[in-house]
Amino acid sequence: MVLLPFLIHTDSPEKVCVQLTHLNESVTLSATLEYQGENRSLIDDVVSEKDVFTCIPFSLPKSNSTSPVTFITVTVKGATLQFRSRKSVLVKNSESLVFVQTDKPIYKPGQTVLFRIVSLDKDFRPLNEDPKRNRLYQWTKAELKRGLIQLSFSLTSEPMQGTYAVVAQQASGKTVRHPFSVEEYVLPKFEVTVKMPKVITILDEKLTVTVCGLYTFGKPVPGLVSFRVCRKFERAATTCYGEEARAVCDEFSGQTDNYGCISETVKTKLFQLKRSGYENKLHVEAKIKEEETGVELTGTSFSEITTTISKVTFEHSDSHYKPGIPFFGQVKLVDGSGAPIANEVVRISLQGSQTTNYTTDEEGRARFALNTSTLYFDSVGIRRKELHPYCYDRSWVVPYYEEGYLHLKRFYSPSKSFLKIEPKTETLTCGSSTEVRVHYIFTPEAIGEQKKIVIYYLVSLHLPYSEVVTANSNGVFLLQLPVQTDIAPVAQVLVYTTVPSREVIADTTKFNVEKCFKNKVDLNFSASEGLPSSDVHLLFRASPNSLCAVRAVDKSVLLMKSEADLSPSSVYSLLPVKELRDYNYGPDTVSEEPLENCIPLKKIVVDGITYSPVVEVNEEDTYSILKVYPSCMVREWTVQPQRLYATASTPEEVTETIRKYFPETWIWSLVSISSEGNADLDVTIPDTITEWKANAFCTSAETGFGLSPTVSLRAFQPFFVELTLPYSVVRGESFMLKATVFNYLAACIRVSVTLAQSTHFLATPVEKEEESHCLCENGRKTVAWLVTPKSLGQVEFSVSTEALQNQQPCGNAIVETPEKGRKDTVIRQLLVEVCGLWEGRTDCLGLVSPSGEPVKEKFSLLLPSNVVQDSGRAYFSVQGDIMGTAMQNLHQLLQMPFGCGEQNMVLFAPNIYVLDYLNKTEQLSEEVKSKAIGYLVSGYQRQLNYKHPDGSYSTFGPRYGQLGNTWLTAFVLKSFAQARPHIFIDEKHIQDALVWLSYKQKENGCFRSSGTLLNNAMKGGVDNEISLTAYITIALMEIPLPVTHSVVRNALFCLETAADEKENHVYTKALMAYAFALAGKEEKRKALLGSLEKEAVKKGEYEFATQEYSAPCATGRMRQNK
Repeated sequence: MVLLPFLIHTDSPEKVCVQLTHLNESVTLSATLEYQGENRSLIDDVVSEKDVFTCIPFSLPKSNSTSPVTFITVTVKGATLQFRSRKSVLVKNSESLVFVQTDKPIYKPGQTVLFRIVSLDKDFRPLNEDPKRNRLYQWTKAELKRGLIQLSFSLTSEPMQGTYAVVAQQASGKTVRHPFSVEEYVLPKFEVTVKMPKVITILDEKLTVTVCGLYTFGKPVPGLVSFRVCRKFERAATTCYGEEARAVCDEFSGQTDNYGCISETVKTKLFQLKRSGYENKLHVEAKIKEEETGVELTGTSFSEITTTISKVTFEHSDSHYKPGIPFFGQVKLVDGSGAPIANEVVRISLQGSQTTNYTTDEEGRARFALNTSTLYFDSVGIRRKELHPYCYDRSWVVPYYEEGYLHLKRFYSPSKSFLKIEPKTETLTCGSSTEVRVHYIFTPEAIGEQKKIVIYYLVSLHLPYSEVVTANSNGVFLLQLPVQTDIAPVAQVLVYTTVPSREVIADTTKFNVEKCFKNKVDLNFSASEGLPSSDVHLLFRASPNSLCAVRAVDKSVLLMKSEADLSPSSVYSLLPVKELRDYNYGPDTVSEEPLENCIPLKKIVVDGITYSPVVEVNEEDTYSILKVYPSCMVREWTVQPQRLYATASTPEEVTETIRKYFPETWIWSLVSISSEGNADLDVTIPDTITEWKANAFCTSAETGFGLSPTVSLRAFQPFFVELTLPYSVVRGESFMLKATVFNYLAACIRVSVTLAQSTHFLATPVEKEEESHCLCENGRKTVAWLVTPKSLGQVEFSVSTEALQNQQPCGNAIVETPEKGRKDTVIRQLLVEVCGLWEGRTDCLGLVSPSGEPVKEKFSLLLPSNVVQDSGRAYFSVQGDIMGTAMQNLHQLLQMPFGCGEQNMVLFAPNIYVLDYLNKTEQLSEEVKSKAIGYLVSGYQRQLNYKHPDGSYSTFGPRYGQLGNTWLTAFVLKSFAQARPHIFIDEKHIQDALVWLSYKQKENGCFRSSGTLLNNAMKGGVDNEISLTAYITIALMEIPLPVTHSVVRNALFCLETAADEKENHVYTKALMAYAFALAGKEEKRKALLGSLEKEAVKKGEYEFATQEYSAPCATGRMRQNK
């Protein structure tokens, strides 16, 4: 007998097992695998023992074949014994299991995205895409350290908002995507939850809806609750008729209780649950408006409406029965919501035979065993049935009581001998051992005079175990099954024996195993609660020498946008194969030996019992068991705690706490585990009053991947102040700044609240200022100011609250003064934006003084009358060489691109020229290089906002219905091509622009103008077809495209025709001269330069060209000394 997995993974340890019994002579055993055009010998040994069981390990390299089918041949040769078997198997290349983790699911503009890519291989390339699927960053040949890598990239300050994705691409081309969002947001301070039944039936007359508000630091939210319960129509009327024409709704409202909740009983009569024409859902949208601040947040939930009143299902039941061995099974009875129905009688009927009643347990389950000794049918059905009256009306729905049905096939054995593994309904726990009962029937036709039977059993093709049983006619024996992590999530158990009649008697079953990992990872904070700015330890336990990746994020971020948790289930879902069935593998079906010599596929009758051929669907045999037996599941795979607030009487000994560090991601680190299997990370708790969620995963060369449960730490102090701020405001516009003081001390206190004065804003109290406010236990007080920002950028607001030593009572309560922690100051920043559009002007002048006498020039510094206050700036510089400005004022020449599609590119391009010049003159410092590349990356990201789907670009992009502009598209094409040596530019954007421009080429080689350009200076003040063609030709040749390229060749033909004309503008001639220089057409270049020299204006020692044009965004004067 030969055992091997029918699906073999390359670069993975596999084995083939061979069993020989009842040998009477020495034989030669050989096994050969036909793989990639050659025969690989797995074993070639002489066997002298009477009985032998051996397993041969092997591994296959990656396959380059297009067909996954290969063959193994086993040969046994002796003096009288000759045996040969050739079987087909599937070979599949192993692929690493890859997942991506970001430090959080949502980001603000300008923030840095931190991410990890985890894999057991390292042949992949990570990259990043934005909402338009534009590639923004790319890392090639990324090297992993122990199966993972950490990378990061910064978002521009004005990115396109929406969903982005980190994409990991493996060498095979397979990609793994992990989405994240970019939005302008303010983190929520509390969570609104709606609790209601997941499912209700059409017979339910009422349901309970509970709405709760809870701060992220665990305290209840006081406020007004309002919620609506709605059932929508299947076909809603138009919006003209209002919401009542789209749904039936009921409204509720009330104040939260001491637990931050409100509960209401909702009667279902209004929603006509038995009526058709509605959606089968009840939707609830709840809002909580926080007391005093007016901050309102929303939570939603829904209940499904079902017509199913009860449902019975068969669990963990086989698809066949073996005559003479009881059939074991289990049923589960649940109501329409899925809740188990306990102590209910369930009637199990075996078709044409027995009917038995069973009572469900507390979980709604009932186990049963049916006698099969009297069954002789090819197939039978088991049914659980209830009788209920039904009626029908097209306008109404009726209750439904769902039955369970199980179809069984008879198992065939020529000797009527069987093995049967008793099923287990529970999920097996890793690291344990479980007892398995095996029923057997051995007939004299099978075992003859044999007194002992050796039973072999395997678990997911691990090393075989054996059990010796007495050759009784029937009975039960027990097996001890070790539950190891490498058999999860499904353990395939095979029990078999070979008997003298040359029959293989076998059975197989599956046991569910918990999703676990060999690398046991444990993560804990040294304390579950801590003060802001205090130190705490993060304790790790994992396999020795593991590398662990840990993340801790503010709970508010997860409330803002939920994400799929990294869990054992999510990791196991990456498995390419969870459970194998039969031999079909896509279009490739593994074929066995030719069927020409097989017996006819006819039914046979033995002892009055009719048997069908194995290819028919009504019967199974031992061959079908062994045929589907898979391989194992393949997986590529001393601290002092801080003293906390135990009670309100023991706060930390500080006179004042100043809180100004409010990260959204607290911890994002790689931690190496020691050889003892532990690590200790010292961290400082941020200043946010919130709950921090932390988890970690680890990788090890020895034990593989492991994952910790999520742990929490609450950053809290019993007396503090919080600010309510918007995401941003406009300078000069007033907004309401609110500061709320919370008191969770077990005493009443009197507090003062002050906003620190600043020259950056003007603040006026909304209400009359009071010297102090009374706050008792769990009390709060909100103070508001009307604030008008006076400065731009990030403006700082500092609010302090102090518990005063004041003897004035709070009503009838005595005021106490905390001895420690009396004052809390919170410092927050708010983005203040300018109202208006940025505009700049540069005047350039070359000065020459041959005699050494002073030279004077005047520049106008007059600002427009409508200039935004404090936004005007003026700079001047004098340098003694032509590149002086570039060399001495790089901080001005290198600018962060911003603004519309034109402004962005005007600022983008100089960064390239500075980098090129400094690099070629060997003057490029790392500081300048880093700054310029950062600006290029930001400008590249931003420019993609103005790209049209056809590959062109316009001033404001496709959102405003503009056509793509030829001048701007050529400028982008030219600049992106020149930026490629410095930053990653997706080649697709260059090709898209090239294709679009080529469609604008006319038959005479010239280019048609398309779209509008606001800044006329970008095209030299000249708007004609020849200038446009010359500019596009230059851009194409700087990609570079060869002169022989059809688009370039035709464009040069257009320019050559135009070069002979006398009416060309000076700027047009200059462009054509440069285009001919790039094309290597010297005669044309010289002729145009000669013409330009004739038109030059001479003034003293100066020689320059002049041309009148309109330039609304910039003006310039340039004098060239010949």
